[in-house]
Amino acid sequence: MEARNIDVKSEISCQHLYKSFPGMDGNVTEVLKDVNLSVAKNEFLVILGPGQCGKTTLLNIMAGLDSSDSGEILLNDVPVSGPNPNLGLVFQRMALMPWKTVMGNVSMGLKFRGVSKKEREEKARYFINLVGLSGFEKSYPYQLSGGMKQRVGIARAYCSDPEVLLMDEPFGALDAQTRYMMEEEILRIWEKAKRTVVFVTNNIEEAIYLGDRIVLLSRCPATVKAVYPIDLARPRQFTDSRFLEVRQKIADNTDLAL
Repeated sequence: MEARNIDVKSEISCQHLYKSFPGMDGNVTEVLKDVNLSVAKNEFLVILGPGQCGKTTLLNIMAGLDSSDSGEILLNDVPVSGPNPNLGLVFQRMALMPWKTVMGNVSMGLKFRGVSKKEREEKARYFINLVGLSGFEKSYPYQLSGGMKQRVGIARAYCSDPEVLLMDEPFGALDAQTRYMMEEEILRIWEKAKRTVVFVTNNIEEAIYLGDRIVLLSRCPATVKAVYPIDLARPRQFTDSRFLEVRQKIADNTDLAL
């Protein structure tokens, strides 16, 4: 798979975002400081930054689940002012409904939108198959491994047919082998069912392996420290000399603990 040319027209963008939170001691903690970034249609953008720098806060604002102190999020040039069906979110923790089956979890968003049972199950079955869980439609979350649960979360997000998929460190809680497998899987799914993806991580290798571009954030208060286009053909190899060159370049400019 060759490196892709990306449509330069932004589908979602953050413009001059500021966010702070009041502390228990009465002081105010500034979390985001003049964050500006844009994401092109069908681009796989990775937001990379150290822990507790405000990455999840940024993603929640992009998803319309939180508000900024100032600045705005634009989706196709329209301000995002609250939860939006065109913005799907895959959580850091596996936020599945334990009383619902795989089918029930994946089709849940369509049910809330009033889609008929037949139509939502047909669509859910397609995405369950796409993420490699065919045959587990009647299984409950407690019967699934960590990787399988995250596949359900990805299928659920895709099934709601969002324009943009926001992913908050979805593989951070997985063991190393499962994490690598899921990185391969998310690229396979993304190539099969294109979406604009904004993927948050604190792992440099994961960022380079997945991303068309990497937006590097500073420590809190987070601001955009650098942007790195990743001009490497897929599939990428962690030991490839060009991969390692990019890794070193980012590592020399990062606040991450390596």
